[in-house]
Amino acid sequence: MAAVQAARSGHSVVLISPTQKLGGLTASGLGMTDTAGYREIIGGLTRDFYRRIHRHYSDPLNWRCGDRDAYIKKHGSHPDGMMHRFEPHVTAKVFEEWAAESKITIVRGERLDLRHGVVKEGTRITALRMESGRTFPGKIFIDASYEGDLLPGAGIAHTYGRESAETYQERFAGVQPRTGVEHQFRHPVDPYIKPGDASSGLLPGIHAATPAAMGAEGSADKLVQAYNFRLCLTDVPENRIPIQRPDGYDAARYELLGRYFKAGFAHPFGLHDSMPNRKTDLNNFGPFSVDYLRGNDGYVEGDYATRDRIIAEHIRYQKGLLYFFLTDERVPAHLRQQLAQWGYAKDEFTDTGHWPWQIYVREARRMISDHVMTEHHILGEQVVTDSVGLGGYPLDCHNVQRFVNAEGYALVEGGIFITPNNPYPISYRSIVPRRSECENLLVPWSLSASHVAFLSIRMEPVFMVLSQSAATAASLALQNHCAVQDVSYARLREQLDKQGQALDFKPVHPKPEPVALTGLPGIVVDDLDITFTDDWVCRQDGRFVGQSFRCDVSHGKDDKTFRYRARLPKPGRYEVRYAYTNVRGAEESAPITIYTSQGPKVIRIDLAQPPPIEGLWVSLGKFDFATQEATIVVSNAGTTGLVVTDAVQFLPINP
Repeated sequence: MAAVQAARSGHSVVLISPTQKLGGLTASGLGMTDTAGYREIIGGLTRDFYRRIHRHYSDPLNWRCGDRDAYIKKHGSHPDGMMHRFEPHVTAKVFEEWAAESKITIVRGERLDLRHGVVKEGTRITALRMESGRTFPGKIFIDASYEGDLLPGAGIAHTYGRESAETYQERFAGVQPRTGVEHQFRHPVDPYIKPGDASSGLLPGIHAATPAAMGAEGSADKLVQAYNFRLCLTDVPENRIPIQRPDGYDAARYELLGRYFKAGFAHPFGLHDSMPNRKTDLNNFGPFSVDYLRGNDGYVEGDYATRDRIIAEHIRYQKGLLYFFLTDERVPAHLRQQLAQWGYAKDEFTDTGHWPWQIYVREARRMISDHVMTEHHILGEQVVTDSVGLGGYPLDCHNVQRFVNAEGYALVEGGIFITPNNPYPISYRSIVPRRSECENLLVPWSLSASHVAFLSIRMEPVFMVLSQSAATAASLALQNHCAVQDVSYARLREQLDKQGQALDFKPVHPKPEPVALTGLPGIVVDDLDITFTDDWVCRQDGRFVGQSFRCDVSHGKDDKTFRYRARLPKPGRYEVRYAYTNVRGAEESAPITIYTSQGPKVIRIDLAQPPPIEGLWVSLGKFDFATQEATIVVSNAGTTGLVVTDAVQFLPINP
């Protein structure tokens, strides 16, 4: 996108690619674009890109399998002329055609010299040197790499991993043992080589023997969320290459997954992301899946040999995982039979063994400039005034590592999925370095953002937008013979508006009003204090307790439950209050079951009405509990509206 825009602005441009391919993940398996439902935040060249995809699939000759009309009806009618699901080879074709139309000079298969590749005079980069010795001079440079490899050589402040909660006063920063509830273990699984014997050691894939071994909640570390390959599989027999036993296969590395299946896990392995022509974008699902947790240790700052080794190990891991899923008898038979209908697509990645050529680097280096995008910008608590693009996706961190909890069971840590209340602008200052460090570099990918903010910004369409904006700023810097930091935002804004970039968004949801758990009377169990439960979508808008609240919808009604367990100070009589946020489309008769000393009591509440107590709570009544253990279960069984849950409060009643 940066190269196309630079060429359209009348400049000579060289696009240097370390691979033979263009397009990164968008052309290497990421066939389902994440937009969080806000298609209107996609503008400029990025909107044109998705329209080109739509035009391709509008031709009946390009629809070889399945019913096109039925597919479009199910996955979006595309009234805006955009299509966000596509096959990898189609995306690659669009990028190549676009580059040819723009007359971009493309240099393929050249990797930056990581030690001496950035040539500088004072605060200006004058050239880039490749491993081969080839040197490319230029006046303006844009680092659009996944890894941010220009940053160290250019002397630009940067970081990677997770900042502490104190660094930017962020609630979701640092080690997060409680937020990983979406892809968490739903059944207790023994983590030891010899079940029940901690002295026998941990199973492969478990990284911390205790919660304390990971560090305190909110503390900093240098770990990044898991990488994987987004696999393009098909169930069309004539286009399918069967999954085979890979070389060096070791079933022991998947023992934890086998035990999880034996404990009751039974999910169809993430084959729900449907692509055109009966293909799928196979992504991670659950606590043990195609994400290779901690497999990326050392990748960010590693040399090419280290990165190549890590990439090869990811391939071995994922190929072995597929084979394990097909052959291990602990996997339910119907799931093995389902996966057996799928295989690698013959017409995809034909020169790389039908395997994607780009690993999914979800997060690597991040610049530190004069403006850092933080959680507060994503959640609408702060708003920048120099927008060069909009984000809107949830704070989405894939799991980082697995650990053993205090009860001796395996859990995952690091996962976050918090939905912001509205789309938000991204600052121009976050894509330019500090003036004292470099005056002619823009960084639309490894931009200046905290780990938490990056979790939302890191979507491919957003970086495509930011890359076009970066090239537009570069053009203005060249025209005015100034540093990128001195580009007039008013002039930049004028150009971006002409290009059709979406820079503003009218809020449609109220700002979040979190109420701190500390100081609340009685015993409060928050929605993050849950170990085993079904997946409920996490949100942040309106008034809520703690860090978030949850709704039951993600893929429709399927009898989900959310179970609160409280440890009471002593048996006795308590008033039980239920916290929820009043959202549009809420259920008017949500069933909540309270397990009392007299047996279960089902209370139905109208979630469509605002909470009557302090704008947070509704009283469920007063109940006797014979033990110190109290259980409350929320269900969506028989409901049609949104079932919302936030927290449960127990207030002791004196005799």
